[in-house]
Amino acid sequence: MGQNVPGTKCPSTTKKGKNVPGTKCPGTAKKGKNVPGTKFPERRKKMKSLEEIHKIREEKRKELDLRVNTKADTREKHILICHGTGCTSSKSPEILENFRKIIEEKNIENVRVIMTGCFGLCAKGPIVIIRPEDTFYSNVKPEDCEEIIQTHIIEGKTVDRLLCKDIDGRIVNRLDDLNFYKKQKRIALKNCGVINPECIDEYIAFDGYRALERVLREMNSDEVIQIIKDSGLRGRGGAGFPTGKKWELTKSYESDQKYVVCNADEGDPGAFMDRSILEGDPHSVLEAMIIAGFAIDASKGYIYVRAEYPIAVKRFQKAIDQAREYGILGKNIFGTDFEFDVEIRLGAGAFVCGEETALLESIEGKRGQPRVKPPYPAEKGLWGKPTLINNVETFANITRIILKGAEWYSSIGTETSKGTKVFALGGNVNNIGLVEVPMGTTLREIVYDIGGGIPNGREFKAAQTGGPSGGCIPAEHLDTPIDYESLKTIGSMMGSGGLIIMDDTKCMVCLAKFYLEFTVSESCGKCTPCRIGTKRMLEILEKLCSGEGSEYDIYRLEKLAVNIQKASICGLGQSAPNPVISTLKYFREEFRQHAIEKECKTLECKALSNITIDPEKCKGCGLCQKHCPVKAIEGEAREKRVINQEKCIKCGTCLTNCPFHAIGN
Repeated sequence: MGQNVPGTKCPSTTKKGKNVPGTKCPGTAKKGKNVPGTKFPERRKKMKSLEEIHKIREEKRKELDLRVNTKADTREKHILICHGTGCTSSKSPEILENFRKIIEEKNIENVRVIMTGCFGLCAKGPIVIIRPEDTFYSNVKPEDCEEIIQTHIIEGKTVDRLLCKDIDGRIVNRLDDLNFYKKQKRIALKNCGVINPECIDEYIAFDGYRALERVLREMNSDEVIQIIKDSGLRGRGGAGFPTGKKWELTKSYESDQKYVVCNADEGDPGAFMDRSILEGDPHSVLEAMIIAGFAIDASKGYIYVRAEYPIAVKRFQKAIDQAREYGILGKNIFGTDFEFDVEIRLGAGAFVCGEETALLESIEGKRGQPRVKPPYPAEKGLWGKPTLINNVETFANITRIILKGAEWYSSIGTETSKGTKVFALGGNVNNIGLVEVPMGTTLREIVYDIGGGIPNGREFKAAQTGGPSGGCIPAEHLDTPIDYESLKTIGSMMGSGGLIIMDDTKCMVCLAKFYLEFTVSESCGKCTPCRIGTKRMLEILEKLCSGEGSEYDIYRLEKLAVNIQKASICGLGQSAPNPVISTLKYFREEFRQHAIEKECKTLECKALSNITIDPEKCKGCGLCQKHCPVKAIEGEAREKRVINQEKCIKCGTCLTNCPFHAIGN
């Protein structure tokens, strides 16, 4: 079957599943161990010279032209299968193996099966794309492989039943024809869904390590920093600090040792941007870390990633091993006197370790708690040495800026927020997935043009940006441009990129309670305002949701929120009240209904709910009765239904299934 030994070859098959010459990638079967007295791991294979890397790029790029060119002059076909976490959980590895097995059994030539990173449209996964024709098959199951091979590969026809149905009802053949992709611009996600993330040669084929070569052979560190400054790139971890300025500041401090740290501790509920980049294009982050090391005079790098991301960890470790074997990590990189190496440090999942100084404490083997600042990490960071910290998405932009120039990058976005932003789009939206849009794209465009609108004909109510540190955006601000300043103006923040959409069935008091529950459980406990203050806020919200609150509790909430913002040590504590403040600002009436009228219109707060069916709106369709898990809805066919309050458990299933909005409080 041509199965690959982990870490030895690119997962590609053709001619009875055998690997095509030139597709072999350096592996990790023999990991380089540290040799006593040396700084860098011993290399087990011959380093690649620049000439050899240039040759790989040229030959491999010709071979992979069909991945990006629908008119490629080739008889070969590539079957690309998403191997991100989402599709992997839906049996994409089994789909890949089925394709390989069938290709071998049928003795089919000129067909290769490739694993890739995330294509973005997670709602339609597992996704299979066949190149060069770019045919897009959605919701593929392992048992569909036989039909795809027979119909598409052998007979040259499309499998119509597996083609993707767009939100407007059109059946779409090609990836680029989907509305989901039309307003996107991929920079950080450029290679995701295009290359095999476990093959360094495929990364090299698409300009991989060209930026590093240019930096090392044509530029000095000040020139590199100036390009990043001129580009206008700001940190994508949440605060939006200018990246070039941070690099410049770190370089300015003299030290015998400096560090580059990549923050991959992505802990926001619903966020999966950094994970997808590491799973789909790990070498782009690694290359950027090396460039950053050169810019600030560092020789050592660490990537701090949570252990809950096993696929990302595995692929980044493989990228490190491959780069070492090619001589791209270690001493004398590309024949220069520059040296740099990278190690992975696994986090245990504490949300607070996403804060940069808590992350440094964790790398040092201490309890992950924030440090008092100043001094900032640029001056005194890892083990007391100057340390540059950027997150995954920030690093993923670096190589494109170096190759295409600061002017190109700064032409994208708004006056103060340059480039693109990756969002994990989730919640009550049709097209759940990973999107990358130019800064300044409006929330309406993301929700309706890209996200496909709200399911089941419901109304948009709010969007939560920035996770537990952000705020909610109501419908009145749907046309707000998504950039750092605009979001701050309306009481929200960019955050790392989680974007949760909520329809009119969601209770804003419950939303605030959900995020406070998260914050309370994740507080490191170092400072009193965060440790105790958020707990008191949560208790008030629980009272409101259980019908025991009062109007005075709303006042107490606001007072506590202001004090916690002012007095907490770190950014996480200071931003913890944001969801409460923003929901109070835009949905105060819901809080008053909970506190005074003891009523929750959305029926999410069970203690305040009394679910009934409006006889004037009920059409007697019976869908509510069909879906009720406790048989609490009574009535005969074509008759108006009635809810038996003694049996009703207030789960809200009937509410979500009624197409006529006849059920309410």
